[in-house]
Amino acid sequence: METIIKRSPGMGCIIDEGLTTFRVWAPNAEKIFVTGTFNEWNAEDLELEHEENGYWAGTTDKAKQGDEYKYVIHNNDETFYRNDPYAFELTNSDGNSVIRDLNFDFGNDQYHLPSFNQLVIYELHVGTFNRKSADTVGTFEDVIEKLDYLKNLGINCIELLPVAEFPGGESWGYNPAHPFAIEQDYGGPNGLANLVKAAHQHGIGVIMDVVYNHFGPSDMDLWQFDGWSQNDKGGIYFYNDHRSETPWGDTRPDYGREEVRQYLRDNALMWIEKYRCDGLRMDATSYIRFEGGGLGEDTAIEEGNQMMREINAEIQEKYPHIITIAEDLKGHDMVTDTIENGGIGYGSQWDMNFVHPVREVLTDTHDDSRDLEKIAGALQFVQSKDAFKRIIYTESHDEVANGKARVPEEVQPGDAESAFAKKRALLGIVLTLTAPGIPMVFQGQEFMEDSYFQDTVELNWEKLEKHQGISRLVSDLIKIRTGEIVGYEGLRQQPIEIIHLNNDSKVLAYLRGEENSKVLIVINFSNTDFSEYNLDLAEQSNWKLRLNTVAKEYDDDFSEMEVYDPEIHAESKEEANTGTFEIPGYSALIFIQE
Repeated sequence: METIIKRSPGMGCIIDEGLTTFRVWAPNAEKIFVTGTFNEWNAEDLELEHEENGYWAGTTDKAKQGDEYKYVIHNNDETFYRNDPYAFELTNSDGNSVIRDLNFDFGNDQYHLPSFNQLVIYELHVGTFNRKSADTVGTFEDVIEKLDYLKNLGINCIELLPVAEFPGGESWGYNPAHPFAIEQDYGGPNGLANLVKAAHQHGIGVIMDVVYNHFGPSDMDLWQFDGWSQNDKGGIYFYNDHRSETPWGDTRPDYGREEVRQYLRDNALMWIEKYRCDGLRMDATSYIRFEGGGLGEDTAIEEGNQMMREINAEIQEKYPHIITIAEDLKGHDMVTDTIENGGIGYGSQWDMNFVHPVREVLTDTHDDSRDLEKIAGALQFVQSKDAFKRIIYTESHDEVANGKARVPEEVQPGDAESAFAKKRALLGIVLTLTAPGIPMVFQGQEFMEDSYFQDTVELNWEKLEKHQGISRLVSDLIKIRTGEIVGYEGLRQQPIEIIHLNNDSKVLAYLRGEENSKVLIVINFSNTDFSEYNLDLAEQSNWKLRLNTVAKEYDDDFSEMEVYDPEIHAESKEEANTGTFEIPGYSALIFIQE
């Protein structure tokens, strides 16, 4: 009597009770075998059976955890050796798939992200963040070494540039060759799981950057996976007409295929369910929404919107504490509007309406032409009627590369260590950490790193020793923003009110928060010191100075000018109160009420 071996559900390689099931989608294949170390790379030993809708599956008791394997796909007298699209690990991007599960021991980890209004995100690149030498890239273990530092800085969430397996060891990560596998040079699956576990133990969440607008374009076995294609395009996983074209390769996934949408959905859930990531940042979503990325008159890809809605809806239903972030950079409310209201349903999105005007004003070489209306617009912009539906920043991996530099270097090219450069860069950090929105800083920004971002060059930690005072200032700002330092509840609330904007003096003042919890921020965008500057204040309040960004305690190059609590005076109770302030050049002052 023939023994019937039960096949496990799921895609890829599934280990269950001593048996291993392989399942793959290849609708144009004529027959498929699995070859590997478990059968001495016999290309005809384990044949898969055809299931419905182009799926093939087979089960064996020979294949064990750690074995290497590939699919052998036959189509029209051609034979293709392919890695498993769902492989959780590869020997390298051009190597073999590895049989393994992702059943990590996270202990009693019950970590959840803080609420969105408490988040401060620190974007980092694993390969360079704590890289030890020119001969080896940074690893997940190297990031773990810096978790105490990040915790002391006040950071409560890190966002990793993509870590899915990519060609070679040095890359930004936006060229994923194998979306389910983890870059071996970084430490592979175990390394990532250890990082997430350690981060959670430090009270730090982990957001994963994922790339669904294109794959590869190199070391990519998904290309013409089962031998079929049209127009010499990519085959079953990709559009086979003009819609395949992206700025990064001819490899846009075919969102119109249910199986491809399922593939991306399964990938999104892997980061959350297997690695316990606390959020997903989806790269260049405008190239999922539009054929040309939404530049000018452009054709929409409705099935791309459908795919993103499906992912967001399932995450929100199953894991409401998880944040999904779109890097869309179009400022469209549709991206963050709820699905019920016709939106795509992201929790937040990167905000071009903040970073671009703020950097433009900060890097203007002339005080006279600095336009504070642009700053006011950046501060007051709201996405989907919710201040925390936008991620705000002055530096990110994109903003400090591709011909652009770090803010201090942009302020004073060739002299990023100047007092002007440091002071104005800090104004950008203050704006980021006091404006309505979810603030984000980029690795090294807190100690005035001035080199543009390269995936081949390590972060210069010597800058931290040199700029300990500035790092302490940024740490205070972060802790004020997260609530670790009490008394600044207004920064975590929705309202903002511009109470003073003077394009002659270049002084801007705004209130954050609701009644009884307001925070006052006064910023001087000029190099002029004001010893007696009057601001009209709506109500009589006892404002107390709590932070002065140009105080000598933070940097010897900073201001000698003494700054005190403002003098408040009014002609009568009916009239507006006037406060007289000392405001040093290029300073930001933060006051709270007593």
